[in-house]
Amino acid sequence: MNQKYIRKSILDNTNKYDSVLGMDINIITLDQTLYLIREWSISGFSKYICVSNVHMCMEVYDDADFRNVVNSSDLTIPDGKPLTVALKILGNKEAYHIRGADLTRAILEISNQNSLVIGLYGGTNTAICKISDHINKKYPNVKIGCSISPPYREITHEEDRKYIEMINNSGVQILLVGLGCPKQEVWMANHKDNIGAVMIGVGAVFDFLSGQKKEAPPIFQKLGLEWFFRLVSEPGRLWKRYAYHNPRFIWHFIKQLLTKS
Repeated sequence: MNQKYIRKSILDNTNKYDSVLGMDINIITLDQTLYLIREWSISGFSKYICVSNVHMCMEVYDDADFRNVVNSSDLTIPDGKPLTVALKILGNKEAYHIRGADLTRAILEISNQNSLVIGLYGGTNTAICKISDHINKKYPNVKIGCSISPPYREITHEEDRKYIEMINNSGVQILLVGLGCPKQEVWMANHKDNIGAVMIGVGAVFDFLSGQKKEAPPIFQKLGLEWFFRLVSEPGRLWKRYAYHNPRFIWHFIKQLLTKS
């Protein structure tokens, strides 16, 4: 098939999306997503990608400013299985579930194949060092241009300027951002056009790559119960989030369906 046709077909998919509780989610496959990331990164475009789940969806529902941040992204993909199910219920039979961890590993693989320059922004110094070691061992052709662990407090304008300079001067083409939702999405939106790289909000994936937290077993992933595994693993930190957001998501999505019909 003609390469130009393939590219046009994939780019057309960036315009295919549906809205779940006000959050626009792209209807796109993992392979198509990777193709776009590779094309954008090689071309030096400034883009940002949101990796969405129920938590992000409810943040979007509750906050109009954050809704604008997510809906202004270059891609928003459904990491949470409930979002993929919701898209299918809305009539998008071709909706695909793209796990953030799978996407990140696939990005590292194509970066290894194409000798792309990766950057890390977020997480603790310990996590960043462990992730860098993991990448160097498993993906030897990947160059890590910069590894930045910003302080948890609000950073100053001067610190922000310094970080932007470090990222751009390092030649980073793909920047993995692990600040957590909604902080990482707001950060990416605020730095669009200031950073010449494809920025991807990967959140908890930093914890998985560094070995600080375990991923859900495949059976939990297949059943869409990763949230339950994480809840059991970290009840003290996550029970309020899931107890608050999950029932509201179901209720408001039912209302969306009733309104649509």
